[in-house]
Amino acid sequence: MIEPKPTKVRTALGRNLTYGMLDTVGRAIVTGHYDGKRFPTEAELATEHGVSRSVTREAVKMLTAKGLLSARPRQGTIIQPNTAWNLFDTDVLRWLLERQFTLPLLRSFNELRLAVEPMAAQLAAMHATSAGVAMIAAGYARMEAAERGDDDALDADIAFHVAILRACDNPFFAQFEDLVSTALRTSIRFTNRFKGRSASLPAHKAVLEAIAARDASSASATIRSIIEDVMILIRQAESEGAVVDRGAAVLG
Repeated sequence: MIEPKPTKVRTALGRNLTYGMLDTVGRAIVTGHYDGKRFPTEAELATEHGVSRSVTREAVKMLTAKGLLSARPRQGTIIQPNTAWNLFDTDVLRWLLERQFTLPLLRSFNELRLAVEPMAAQLAAMHATSAGVAMIAAGYARMEAAERGDDDALDADIAFHVAILRACDNPFFAQFEDLVSTALRTSIRFTNRFKGRSASLPAHKAVLEAIAARDASSASATIRSIIEDVMILIRQAESEGAVVDRGAAVLG
């Protein structure tokens, strides 16, 4: 069967039309473009973006695999509730960064950090190689450089925490890298009017020194206190009815 030729000018989807379509529609779903609206049919999407039905169909299949869409008899393709989204998917996490955040979502991210990072620090203290410790030390050095204005504070903070996940000698923990990175990036959208500050260098240095000294309990407790500090601010903001401010920063 020959597909009808698209009737509109193709939108800027990039060279790979399928992945361009995936990115465009996925971002629209996650950022709320379709909230309260009927999700378009494949034919409507193809016409709107100026691509073939086969491109649209493949993109919809990929979004369905990510938990964003569901095809149901007599209902067509509908958007799934965010509880069904694959929040460990790299694309979904990337699109979430462009969404208007709520404090409950920020709290959820940091609750998961509390479940992961203290154990990762404990394992790093127990199992990290000299190269792993050096990688964590390099992340901390970047944080010091950021304090002097010679590096990006958020990127440096992420490098430190990701290095711990990589150094703990457990491939499952390393898989949390994208999620922890996203959680840290969301913090920059959280208001700092309660306690404006950048990431605590002494606290992060204490984590590094505990890992280097093979003090597993101290490494775990110290990184837990860093995340708990952010959780206290979140709970305080929730109690005061605050909203997320995209321009402010709280780092963990």
